[in-house]
Amino acid sequence: MSNLHLLVKQKALELGFHLVGIADVDRPIEDPPSHPTDPQEQRDRPPHSEASTHLLSWLAAGHHADMGWMEHPKRQDIKQLMPSVQSVICVALNYYTPADRPAGKEYAKISRYGWGRDYHRILHKKLKALALWLEAQTLAETEPIEARYYADTGAVQDKVWAERAGLGWIAKNSNVITREYGSWVFLGEVLTNAKLTPDRPHTAHCGTCTRCLEACPTQAISPAFVVNANRCIAYHTIENRAEEIPPAIALTYKAGWQAAIFVKTFAPGTNALPKKPTSQNFSPIPKTLPQP
Repeated sequence: MSNLHLLVKQKALELGFHLVGIADVDRPIEDPPSHPTDPQEQRDRPPHSEASTHLLSWLAAGHHADMGWMEHPKRQDIKQLMPSVQSVICVALNYYTPADRPAGKEYAKISRYGWGRDYHRILHKKLKALALWLEAQTLAETEPIEARYYADTGAVQDKVWAERAGLGWIAKNSNVITREYGSWVFLGEVLTNAKLTPDRPHTAHCGTCTRCLEACPTQAISPAFVVNANRCIAYHTIENRAEEIPPAIALTYKAGWQAAIFVKTFAPGTNALPKKPTSQNFSPIPKTLPQP
């Protein structure tokens, strides 16, 4: 079915995803994707040809803190997750909501992605529907189509694959920035043994900008494209299971900062692009965004 890639994209959009792209697993990860034209960005940005090497260096430096699952070897080779995989269908779901936080100091600052329903449930439901639909398709003279889906649930380098599928580029703050929605997106993947026509990998557009590095209150991004979880407030308030937050981080947190909020907000790719409200699934609920 030569047009299956088009049908996949149509189905993904019908299911409510806002962006969809396809990456070819057999295209070496050393191949394209980002070709920065700015000399400084070319020097600062880890070459995409070294995506796995960059991950291993990040792990060796201990920048993953206590997140041991980041060391899983399957994260370096997607075929260890699914040996028959030929294509990765990458999707993005916009979660931006135009609501504002209460201004009072008595209100905690909660990242916008946590204001509404659990995004895992929303994405998994849509991804499961897409995977089941794909498996039901017929390709002449081939084996049955297989599909597996992930959204923060497997050892998948989701940002790397999103960039390769053309959804956006990995910025200096390590977030994926899309042209349509900035970085206000959740990412998901469907791995399949179907050989689908791939999209053109996205190019990088951070240029010489360093606003996200300068905005991070704990200097957790150093150098560009490298986030040290040991210094990251988001890590310590979400993933760190220790009884106490390190004193230096706690002081910054008590001052009312949330690194993930400010690093994302100050990224020009996020602010310069239109902020399009998404579905009601991610609208604030009272316990996450109380009104004064």
